[in-house]
Amino acid sequence: MSNREALRQLQDRLATRMQAARTEAAQRAWLAVECAGCGVLFPLHEAGEIFPVGRTLPVPHTQPWFAGVANLRGGLHGVVDLGVFLGLRSAGGAPPEGARLLALNPMLGVNCALLVDRLAGLRQIGQLQPHPDDGPAPRPAFAGARWRDADGRVWQEIELAALAASEPFLGVAA
Repeated sequence: MSNREALRQLQDRLATRMQAARTEAAQRAWLAVECAGCGVLFPLHEAGEIFPVGRTLPVPHTQPWFAGVANLRGGLHGVVDLGVFLGLRSAGGAPPEGARLLALNPMLGVNCALLVDRLAGLRQIGQLQPHPDDGPAPRPAFAGARWRDADGRVWQEIELAALAASEPFLGVAA
C-alpha cells in the first residue's frame, strides 16, 4: 500500500468518525432521576457532577425547599430539594436511601445542587416517545416536554438552564 493510499484511508476514517461524533452530539440525551416517585429528565449537557448526599448545613430564613449549603469539591453549593421545590412532597425528613446531589453544570453560573431521590440512568431520544400533555394546565417555564418510555413510564423534562434562571428558584429567602 502506498503512503498516498494510506493517507487517503486515514482521512476517510477520520471524516467518518467526525460525522458520527456530530450525529451523536446532535442526539438529545438526558440524565434520568426520580423525585417522590416521578420520573424527571435533565438535559445531559446542563447537568454537572453527581455526589453522594453528605453533610448539608441548614440556612435560617430560607424557603422550605432550600435544604441548606454543602461543600462539594471545595465549592459552596446551595442545595435544593427538588421534590419539595416541585411540590411533590412536603419539607422535612431525611433524604431517602440512594438519594444523590446533582450539581448544575458550572456554565449555568449557579453554584447549586439538586437533591434527587434516585438516579435512573441515561436516556436517549431513540428510547422515548413524546407524551401528550394532560391539558391546558399552566406549567413553569423550566418544564420541557413530557416523554414516555417503552415500559409506559412518563418522564418530565426539566431544562436546568431555565430552572436556574427562574425567579422562584432564585428566591431562596423566606
